[in-house]
Amino acid sequence: MRGASTGIVYGGLKYQARCIADVKADTDHTSFLAGTLSLKEENEVHLIRLSPPGSELVCEGLFYHPNEIWDLKSCPFNPRIFSTVFTLGETYGASVWQIPELNGQSNAPQLEQLVSLNEHSFKIKCVLWWPSGKYDKLISIDEGNLFLWSIDASNKMAKVISQESVGMLHNLSGGAWDPHDRNAVAGICDSSLEFWDLRTMKKTSSIEQAHARDVEYNPKKQHLLVTAEDVSGIRLWDLRRPKFPVKELPGHAHWTWVIRHNPEYNELILSAGTDSTVNLWLAHPPGADDSISESPVDSPKRPKDSLLNSYTDYEDSVYGLAWSTREPSVFASLSYDGRVVVESVKSYIRK
Repeated sequence: MRGASTGIVYGGLKYQARCIADVKADTDHTSFLAGTLSLKEENEVHLIRLSPPGSELVCEGLFYHPNEIWDLKSCPFNPRIFSTVFTLGETYGASVWQIPELNGQSNAPQLEQLVSLNEHSFKIKCVLWWPSGKYDKLISIDEGNLFLWSIDASNKMAKVISQESVGMLHNLSGGAWDPHDRNAVAGICDSSLEFWDLRTMKKTSSIEQAHARDVEYNPKKQHLLVTAEDVSGIRLWDLRRPKFPVKELPGHAHWTWVIRHNPEYNELILSAGTDSTVNLWLAHPPGADDSISESPVDSPKRPKDSLLNSYTDYEDSVYGLAWSTREPSVFASLSYDGRVVVESVKSYIRK
């Protein structure tokens, strides 16, 4: 099914942008953070909230950020804290920030820098928070290393606990932290997926020739993850049988850039790419075939795995996707031209 977007558009971003994140810790509002990527202008972080009737996107806070934002993650246990990866001259930096008290004003004072993750000597790719609860550790990944940090936000201290290098002949480009095991992390390393035990910082296994551009663990089922293939496809993996993907979806007409599992209905998957399209997929987890009739996703006449909808009302590549944890039937997308669109998938969920 293909169709133009019927979502709610936020027009507040003045510059190009790649990063949007759900404010998971905000249990009172459906909120997102978006960060801009302007080379010449002062960049911004926008706190965007969906109005209670669900009909309008409102800017609850606009904060200046000193550099181009290449990665943005919201702290899963404090709605005022988030991390960014940014350019710093010809190098990259990473910091953890705190949003000041708004006191009813949308244009708030400067962001407070809590800690700087300044032990990197390579280009930083991303920062990871453990997604399943309060945890005083962070992971940062640069092109050559995986760092595990201890974070003391109240005292503005960050300390490297351990570090692992992949060697000069290899290149890390991203990763994901297992929500079911805070000692397990996946990293995209060249054409492979590598898996580490954070207690020893040693590699435990790998998936060769995965060619992943993005990776995310299934939030509900252990051992399962999904990857956006470097060229166009989407693959579902069972880490107990890692030699081959257990399912494959066709992906996009051009590069598939980002992939996201729904936090509640884990058979719903979003993907986006450089074909200016967001796709909503129904992809039942491996081993779930016998219980498909019990699925909360309304698909009685569809194949077991299918494309539910394509959202095509974009004029540029879509690099940012975020499901709402508070309202799992809602997601936000961000195209490179700074256009934020919030959509509802309620029509695909059985009441």
